[in-house]
Amino acid sequence: MTKLNKDIQDKLQNLNVFEKLIGVNLVVFFVGLIIKVVFTIGSSLSWLELPSDFMDFILKPWSLITYGFTHYDFWHILFNMLWLYFIGQMFMNLFSVKTGLNVYFLGIITGGLLFLFGYNVFPGIFDGSSRLVGASAGVRALLIFLCAYMPTMEVRFFTFNLKLWYIGVAIVVIDVLGLFGLNAGGNLAHLGGALLGYFYAVQLRKGTDIGKGFEKIMDGFMGLFEKSNKSPLKTVHRKKSQKVAGYSKDEFNEFNKQKKIDLILDKISKSGYDSLTKEEKEFLFKAGK
Repeated sequence: MTKLNKDIQDKLQNLNVFEKLIGVNLVVFFVGLIIKVVFTIGSSLSWLELPSDFMDFILKPWSLITYGFTHYDFWHILFNMLWLYFIGQMFMNLFSVKTGLNVYFLGIITGGLLFLFGYNVFPGIFDGSSRLVGASAGVRALLIFLCAYMPTMEVRFFTFNLKLWYIGVAIVVIDVLGLFGLNAGGNLAHLGGALLGYFYAVQLRKGTDIGKGFEKIMDGFMGLFEKSNKSPLKTVHRKKSQKVAGYSKDEFNEFNKQKKIDLILDKISKSGYDSLTKEEKEFLFKAGK
């Protein structure tokens, strides 16, 4: 293996979860581009698109997720992936990987469901047949989640600072106005992602993680592809783990870690990210990995 190949392999192995999502989106985009050029067809990834007609959707239910990985226009994927990269970096410094995936994929699903709801319940408003593509609903969910969870946190915007809730409100207003434009279906999906992100953040601040059930489904699905190391007819004696206040040692450590994260996030919400000490920033960065 050459040094260049080794460097590339090491880089790929060290990508965070959002960078991997960007990679998947880019691969799908180029596959679609190659199919379009070779076979000269317009909608080269039609089996991944989410159709507006409910009966068409029943025939391809997977499209409720796969549409979020489908892009045709260069500028569409460029801006979506740039947003995902920068929001992803911010998210990883503050929250766990699982929370990020929950918000992203639930945002895509909620955006798709609201798109279907609009076209099938209000055909007079959203008339005609349409297809939904793009990762915007998932990106919106991540952005609005941050805006709702830490509304007073400030981010640098050119030469001045803006509170996150200002950005969140502006994005939602733009999407609402977009309902009266040419991309009504896309903006409807954006609002679905934004609603999910807001609701998730509000509930998490109250101590309820609405993504736990979804997280278990995803873990179970991924578990189907994991190689089992268990051998048949083998008896294993497992030593009882130590208990602390009714919790196992690992559970107790995880509980303390989450409480520390919550305290730091409350501090960010009240005083901004810059108010954190160097140790608190390092702790958040490590916890987000």
